[in-house]
Amino acid sequence: MGSKTPKIVGEDTSAEVTAFLDKLAVTPAPQKEGERGRLIFALDATMSRQPTWDAACHLQAGMFAEADRIGGLDVKLIYFRGYRECKASKWHQEAAPLQAAMAKIQCMGGYTQIGRVLKRAIKEAKDGPIGALVYVGDAMEEDVDDLCHHAGKLGVMGVPAFFFQEGDEPAARGAFKEMARLTGGAWCRFDASSASQLRDLLQAVAVYAAGGRKALLEFGDKRGGQAQQLIESMNK
Repeated sequence: MGSKTPKIVGEDTSAEVTAFLDKLAVTPAPQKEGERGRLIFALDATMSRQPTWDAACHLQAGMFAEADRIGGLDVKLIYFRGYRECKASKWHQEAAPLQAAMAKIQCMGGYTQIGRVLKRAIKEAKDGPIGALVYVGDAMEEDVDDLCHHAGKLGVMGVPAFFFQEGDEPAARGAFKEMARLTGGAWCRFDASSASQLRDLLQAVAVYAAGGRKALLEFGDKRGGQAQQLIESMNK
């Protein structure tokens, strides 16, 4: 990376990030005050993601750290890879066990299985409130109408989905944007050089899932940078 400043991919980086945070800011609070938040962290572990898989393993630790400051967050990992392999972890209350589990996963070639991720999220939401679904991936190789059908169900259940797209593959971009819209979530792009901004955005979603809009405001006051853009957009 050298001294290159990390950035979100796109012709207007500031506008894309601000739009993402602005959408997050007006999303209804996910749970009652005093309850631990629950977040599903879903990852594409197909071969094209190998170069950035290690970064994703480290970034999730920051999600826990920020959420713990305001009451804690339970996180369930869902990942897919290879030939129809899609697995979900138990609910983790601490970063270390989840990070250890992710470190053992090796990316394998295969098609995307986003539909199975959404179906599992629907199942989990039936068992209890889910503050947010975070999905990190770079491709979409499924029937988009079928995916949007499941995303619509999540939206009805009050589960916002936040899609972080690595790169700028057109089919993925269109599908991720539409699924985010249907769930009441948001979409944003990133690349291999934008780890610091992706970290801040993931932490913002985690803080929201754990403590709602009020906690997000406090996070922005403390963190500045990407989070400060959120504060500015909320005050417009």
